[in-house]
Amino acid sequence: MASMLLAHSGIAMGQPIVPSYKPAKRGGGGTLRLLWWQGPTLLNPHFAQGAKDQEGSRIFYEPLAAWDGDGNLVPILAAEIPSHENGGVARDGLSVTWKLKRNVRWHDGKPFTAADVVFNCEYAADPATAAVTLGVYRDVKATRLDDYTVRLNFARPLPFWADAFVGIRGLIVPKHLFESFKGAKSREAPTNLKPVGTGPYKYVDFKPGDTVRAVINTDYHEPNRPYFDALEMKGGGDAVSAARAVMQTGEFDFAWNMQVEDEILRRLEQGGKGRVTRVRAGGLEFVQINHSDPWTELEGERANPKSRHPILSDNAVREALNMLIDRKSIVEHIYGRSGTPTRNFLNNPKAFQSPNTSFEFDIEKANRILEAAGWKRGGDGVRERGGKKLKFLFQTATNAPRQKTQAIIKQACQKAGIELELKTVTASVYFSSDEGNPDTYTKFFADIQMYGTNMRQPDPDQFMTQFVSWDASSKANKWQGRNISRWKNDEYDRAYRAAETELDPVKRAALFIRMNELLIENRAVIPLMARYEVNAVGNKLSVPLSGWDSNLWLLRDWFRDA
Repeated sequence: MASMLLAHSGIAMGQPIVPSYKPAKRGGGGTLRLLWWQGPTLLNPHFAQGAKDQEGSRIFYEPLAAWDGDGNLVPILAAEIPSHENGGVARDGLSVTWKLKRNVRWHDGKPFTAADVVFNCEYAADPATAAVTLGVYRDVKATRLDDYTVRLNFARPLPFWADAFVGIRGLIVPKHLFESFKGAKSREAPTNLKPVGTGPYKYVDFKPGDTVRAVINTDYHEPNRPYFDALEMKGGGDAVSAARAVMQTGEFDFAWNMQVEDEILRRLEQGGKGRVTRVRAGGLEFVQINHSDPWTELEGERANPKSRHPILSDNAVREALNMLIDRKSIVEHIYGRSGTPTRNFLNNPKAFQSPNTSFEFDIEKANRILEAAGWKRGGDGVRERGGKKLKFLFQTATNAPRQKTQAIIKQACQKAGIELELKTVTASVYFSSDEGNPDTYTKFFADIQMYGTNMRQPDPDQFMTQFVSWDASSKANKWQGRNISRWKNDEYDRAYRAAETELDPVKRAALFIRMNELLIENRAVIPLMARYEVNAVGNKLSVPLSGWDSNLWLLRDWFRDA
C-alpha cells in the first residue's frame, strides 16, 4: 500500500516484481489452450463491458503500462513509467508525460506512434462512440509532442493519474483502422471483431461466444517472446467442466474464473494435471439492489434512471434484505477457499477499508423491521402494504455456486414474508454487450441481481464510479454506464468529486472510506464476500497473474516448463 501511495504522488517506485522468463528464443511452445467458460462476444476493448470481452481483447491489444500482482506499474508500450524524478509527473497533478517504446508495429506492419495514443483518447471521450472507457478519457486531453512522446493534460489535479492508457481500460487500438468509425459509427467497424493490435499474438479467427484463435506475432517488440506458436481461447460450457478440462483431463492449459464449489475443486486437483491459483485484490461477490423501476416505462425506457423503485426505495425493505443474507454459511458451504465474508463493498487495499461497518444475519430482526414499517403478512404469507407485495425477481448468471446462493437467500426471505422469484441467465448472455438483449446485467430488468465485480487497479477511483449518479446505465448511453443500480446520493457524489482532486493521500483515503460507508449505511448494495480470483492452471504452465489487472496482463511471458 505504501508503494502505491508513493507511486500516485509521483515518487519513483521500486523494481516491479515479475516472475522470471526462461525461454531463450521466440516460439517453439506449440499451442496455448485457454478456456473461458464465458466466451468473448466482441474484441474492442473500448466496448468491453465484462471480463470476458476485456480478456479477449487483451490477447491482441496492449496498454502503455500494466499493474503487476503487487500493485506496481510495469511498462508495456511505454519506454518508462512517468515519475517526478524523470519529469513525467507534474507536481500540480495536472499533467503526465509518457515516452513511448520505439520500433513497435501494429500487426499489419504500420508503426505504433503517439498519434495512436492521441486518437484513442479522442475516440473514447466522444460520447457518440458510447465507449465503456468514456469516464477514463472524458476529462483528458492528449497532445503529441513528437512521434514517441505524449502529454496528458487533466481538467483538474489528478491524485491517481495512472488510469488513462493503463491496465484493462488502457488498451490502445490503431488509429488508421478506427478513425473512420469514431462517434456514432463506432459499432460498425470491422475491426471490432477482427482485431489488429501490438500484442504477442495476431488474430486468425473469432466466433463470438465460442472461439478466438491467434498465431504468434513474429515481429513482437520484446525479445524471445512470445513462447507459444499459437493460442486458442475457447468459450462456453460451465465452470465445473472448465476446471475438469485443466485439472483432470489436461485438455486445456488454463481455465478462467473457477466459480465452483471448493469441495469439487479439491477433488479435481487430485487428478494431478493442474492446480488452483488464488489471487487477492479488490474483487467481491455482491447482491445489487435496483433503485430504479424495472417494470414501468418512463420516457419509453424500463429502469429509467429518473424513476424510483416502488418498493425497494423503502429503507426498511433494504435493511431486512441485508439481514436475510447468511454470508458466513454461503462462504463456508459453497465458496470455501475462494473468498471471505465481507461487510464492505470496498475491501482492498487496506488503507481504503472502513472499520466502521458491520453485518448480521438475523431473520427475527428482519421480521420486526418489516412489521414496524407497516409490511403485514397476507393470507399467502407474503407481506404487503398499500396494495404492494414484497415479491421480487432475483436474477444472476447460470452457475452452481450462484444458484445455491440464490436458494439460501430465498429460503431466509420466505421466513420473513418476502417472496423471491429466481431467474438464471446463461453467462454468455448475462454478461454480453448486446444492446438488443433484455437479459444483460447492465440493463438490470429485475428487482435484485447478483454477480461479481473486480477492482482492476490498486486505487478505488474507477471502482467507485459504480455509484455516481452521472454514470447511471441507461438507453442514452447504450447501457454502458457503470452505475447499474441507478442509486443516487448527493453526499456520495460530493465525496467522489472531492476525491478526484484531493492530492493528500490520507485525506483522499478518508473520502473513499466514507463513500463505502454511505453504500453500507443506506443498503445501496449488499456485499457478500471478498473474492479471490480463482483459476485452474496446468502444472507445467508458468503464469504471472495479477489481481489488479487482466489475467492476460503479461501474456507475453507465459511459458510451459519442460
